[in-house]
Order: sequence, then C-alpha cells, then structure tokens
Amino acid sequence: MNTIEFNEMWREKLLNRFLSYVKIYSTSDAESESTPSTERQWDIANYIVEELKTIGLEDVSIDQHGYIMAYVPSNLENDTQPTIGFISHYDTSPDFSGENVKPQVWENYQGEDLILNKETNFTLSPSKFESLKKHIGQTLITTDGNTLLGADDKAGCAEIVTAAEYLIAHPEIKHGRMAIGFTPDEEIGRGAHKFDVAKFGVEFAYTMDGSEVGELEYENFNAAGAVVKIHGLSVHPGYAFGKMVNASLLAAEFIQSLPANETPSTTKGFDGFYHLMDVTSDVSECKLQYIIRDHDDEKFEARKKFMEEKVAEFNQKHGEKTAEVEIKEQYRNMKQQFEGKMHIVDLAAKAMKEAGIEPKIKAIRGGTDGAQLSYMGLPCPNIFAGGMNFHGPYEYVALESMEKALEVIVNIVKA
Repeated sequence: MNTIEFNEMWREKLLNRFLSYVKIYSTSDAESESTPSTERQWDIANYIVEELKTIGLEDVSIDQHGYIMAYVPSNLENDTQPTIGFISHYDTSPDFSGENVKPQVWENYQGEDLILNKETNFTLSPSKFESLKKHIGQTLITTDGNTLLGADDKAGCAEIVTAAEYLIAHPEIKHGRMAIGFTPDEEIGRGAHKFDVAKFGVEFAYTMDGSEVGELEYENFNAAGAVVKIHGLSVHPGYAFGKMVNASLLAAEFIQSLPANETPSTTKGFDGFYHLMDVTSDVSECKLQYIIRDHDDEKFEARKKFMEEKVAEFNQKHGEKTAEVEIKEQYRNMKQQFEGKMHIVDLAAKAMKEAGIEPKIKAIRGGTDGAQLSYMGLPCPNIFAGGMNFHGPYEYVALESMEKALEVIVNIVKA
C-alpha cells in the first residue's frame, strides 16, 4: 500500500527542486584545507537554508563550516518516538566538471539511445548502460554530455527537503520529530569531519546517498587517500646527459609497480584496490593522487603499508628522498557499529517494502558521511537516492526513483 498520494503538484515540486539544485556549481576540492573546501558551496548551502525557512521547518541553522540542520516537529499527542535524522551532501565530485550543468528531462523513455549533445554526438545508450532498461516509461534527467549531473547527492537533498515539506503540508500523517542535515565536502572524504552530532540530537539517522532503487547499506570500504610526490632534476635537454632526472618517467615506473589487477576496473564485491585519481607532472616534479580501499580492516592496513614499502623500494633504487608519500585515513567500515542495532536497518527495509520495493542489502563499494558518523556515535545506514553512473557525463536519475526515495523517508518517519 502506498504511503502517499503523490499527485502532479508534488511530482513537479520534486523535479523542479532537483533541477534548481544541480544548476548550482558546488564542486568540492581535495587540495583545499578550508571547510567548505570551496567558496562556491556556500551558494547552494544558503539557497537550501532559505528554502527550509520558507517551508516552515523549525530551528533552521547553518554553522561557520556550512553544515545545515533543521527539524520537522512531531505531531503526536504523546510523543515517545526517537528523533530520526536524514542526511545528504550538497557538494559534487571533482572527478568531472560540475560547472554550468544543463540538465535535460526526457519524459516517457522507451529504451532508445539518448543523444545528449548533438554537436558532439554524445550518447547515453542502454547498449553500454543496461540499467536504462529498468526505466522504460519513466522520466529521466540527464546531463548535456559536458558535465556530471550532480544526482550524487543533490537527488538526496531534493528528496529530503520535499519529504519535509510534504509532512508539514499533511498533518494527517502522524509522525515523530524529523531532523535534517546537509553537509559539504563528502566527495573528498571530509563530509562528516565537523558535523556536530550532539547538536543534531538524534538517536539514529540515514544518509540518502545510494544509487539504485532498493539499495540499503550498512557496511562500506575502509578508505584512505595517498599522495606520492616524486622529485626529478630539470636541465636543458641539450645538456641533459648524465644530469637530467625526469620525474614524469619515474612516475610512470612507480605507477607500474602497483598491482595491475587491483584497480577499480579489475575488482568487484569485497575486493579492495589502489586507484590513481590524478597526475600532475613535469620534468622536475610529479604528484600522484591515489585512493586506497578495502572492506577488511587487516587488508586495509596491509594496503597502506604496501604503498609505503613501494615508496621505500623506489628510493632504494633511485636515491634517498626521490619519492615521498603521505597517507591520510578518510573513513572506516561502519559495519561493526551496527552490532546490536540492526533494528535501524530493519526499519528502513520495512519502509521500503511498504513502498513496494524489495530491499537490496549490500556492501557499498565506496563510502558515505554515514560511515564517519557511525564512528562518531550516530548509527547511519545508507539508503538509495536513485541516481546512476555517478561522477561523470553519463550520470542520470529517474524521477520515479526519486519519488520512491521520498516515499521511503515518509514511511520511516511515520513508523
């Protein structure tokens, strides 16, 4: 039985809210030490804050680091229910351009190739992305082939805000107190670093940051970032014999020293990997940015040690301090934080079933703010937001998937 009668007005609200969010440039930057890591994130943060005030939420706040909190009050006469939180992030990934996003809406998709950009013939095709076949008859939102879309995680933001607005507009739906939190910098692994758990004041929460409809996750990768710097010696190429040390060539050698079968494209399931994210290089200096991932704690520690050993071996061959590495831990697998607390996961699974969705409980090959928050004392599983093909120009989301996520939120709150 459906929880809500989601008429055309609410469908349009959800769609238009999402479209307004994705048009706001809010890419984060791992090189920055500030929070938020980019000034542009304040644009969407302040936009959302004004929306929440207009809708009528209580205690709307934004702190000096860009963390937003707000509340839908309980409408129960004798409220003994815990306050339940919902969290998403408003930054987008630096993996691909998030500037000047031009979303396109395709109604009644029939399984055909979608030419997103006629000038470049950039095409989104079910022959490459079979998931498109699951959305026949639905409304798709895509990019124009020049940017990512930002459904990760502006779909989650739009769903949470619209759910809050829906509950306020429908007092006949009896529910406990609902807390809302929005964070910056999740895409660079710092989304929960300065989140004030005590101020948020909830017993447990959910991040709306998953992908396909039905996803429900309470375990994830352990994660670290590694920066390898390689130092060369630049001299005029005409006089380089016996003198020049080309950092770019040394970097190519170092890259090849890591296991070729332990990358994102060669692993799946619970397999870990080393992922080269970015290379900045010339003759004199090279910087390699890696992420290190593994579900298993011991294997994760071994991976970090292996990276350090490879740098040490490299220096033995090419000279002391030719290379250096800095490894920073980003987040941990939250699974162990749910021992004795599986009712939180069960509640979400029940809410999905009430919405006609079969839960797909699996491990995330990635991470969410919920991973860090769970270690900060706030158990926080991850629920689907509907977006697909994150972090690139093939990203899309079905409006019907976002509607289902909204319905799950309402089901959880009223439970």
